[in-house]
Amino acid sequence: MSKSKEARRPVTVVIIGAGGRGYLTYAPYAKKYPEQMKVVGVAEPDEKRRKMMQEEYRLSSENCFSTAEELFSAPRFADMAFICTQDHQHIKHGLLAMEAGYDILLEKPISADIGECQKLNQRARELKRFVTVCHVLRYAPFYQKIKELIDSGALGEVVCIQAAENVGYWHQTHSYVRGKWRDADKTSPMILAKSCHDMDILVWLTGSTCKTVSSVGALTFFRKENAPEGAPSHCLGGCPVKESCCFDAEKIYVTDALTGYDANGAGWMQKAVTPSGDRESLYQALRTGPYGRCVFRCDNNVVDHQTLSAVMKNGVSISFAMCGLNSDNYRTIHVMGTKGDLWGELEKEKILLKPFGKEPEEIRLSVEETVSGHGGGDYHMLSEMFQARREGRDSLTGLEESLASHYMALAAERSRQLGGKCLDVDDFVTQREGTDGR
Repeated sequence: MSKSKEARRPVTVVIIGAGGRGYLTYAPYAKKYPEQMKVVGVAEPDEKRRKMMQEEYRLSSENCFSTAEELFSAPRFADMAFICTQDHQHIKHGLLAMEAGYDILLEKPISADIGECQKLNQRARELKRFVTVCHVLRYAPFYQKIKELIDSGALGEVVCIQAAENVGYWHQTHSYVRGKWRDADKTSPMILAKSCHDMDILVWLTGSTCKTVSSVGALTFFRKENAPEGAPSHCLGGCPVKESCCFDAEKIYVTDALTGYDANGAGWMQKAVTPSGDRESLYQALRTGPYGRCVFRCDNNVVDHQTLSAVMKNGVSISFAMCGLNSDNYRTIHVMGTKGDLWGELEKEKILLKPFGKEPEEIRLSVEETVSGHGGGDYHMLSEMFQARREGRDSLTGLEESLASHYMALAAERSRQLGGKCLDVDDFVTQREGTDGR
């Protein structure tokens, strides 16, 4: 096919993992922008989720597989593979995809193992594969505007950045207490699984990589010793404090006005509990399944709060805080320079630019710019990724670019394990190369 014809046709995609990111986030882009993307296949072990994908995107049965291994052993039938499986599967599935001839979109994190990250990057270079890592915040209009202001010199030279990821209590309990990312030994530490987005943004905004980092944090609240007296293993098992407990599974998934099915229908959390997300199926799953467990009687071990202090190689100092005990999900940032500072909140799409000695300027982004998740970053990433691929240039968040955020996050986690010891990141990486980075 000629380059002109290829540029006019949509990029064909196979979805590897039909969960919250693959099925609910990325696949629908093909419906909204059919001229850019077409879903032609899926690999998903859950039969219900696989059939939902097949029916919704009219996929031929021969292009629907129960495992990624089966799909990649078949002759290549798409341009790109979207790797949306669990953290510990990313390297294996990424390598299989590239060996089979696919360019890839790879969900973050790449891996909690530094050697594996480097191996994937090396193989991508050898095979000349186009790879985008889902550091979606770089593509969000909010952070794009902050980057523009920094690069324009509006703040002078940046000296210090304070940032925070405030995780809603319902998100923390869903994903990191009851859910799939609750065990760092099987997935990734919290600072990587949840906050490598933020590490990537800090690397990008400063235009530098991390020199030294120290970090503290712990699993303080969601522990067995904090369980109310008489609390059963599952919330629907006759809990004596059900009425007063904000973490009650029935409230979070069914009856709560903010997060529940009754007020909002089946959202991403409900569909993580059960593929259909309907009320009856939710109750069935919550009675005995993992998402119905008492938050104080789970097998979780990831932190519920963590902070880090870092110095970048260009001298910018960083402070970052993550905490899973908030009423809402929101990110804030304060950038301080020699000529002014700015403050912003992603979810409100609001930036306040305050040049020294001048009137502050409030910048608000339009609703149209933020039509997808992560402040519009999800869909902006896909659009810019397809354009970069057509033009034969690297993605804004390619593998090489993404390694710096992973090094920073993994060094921070090691520092936390060592009681907050300050680590030289380059030394840490050198020591961890070729070893199990966890």
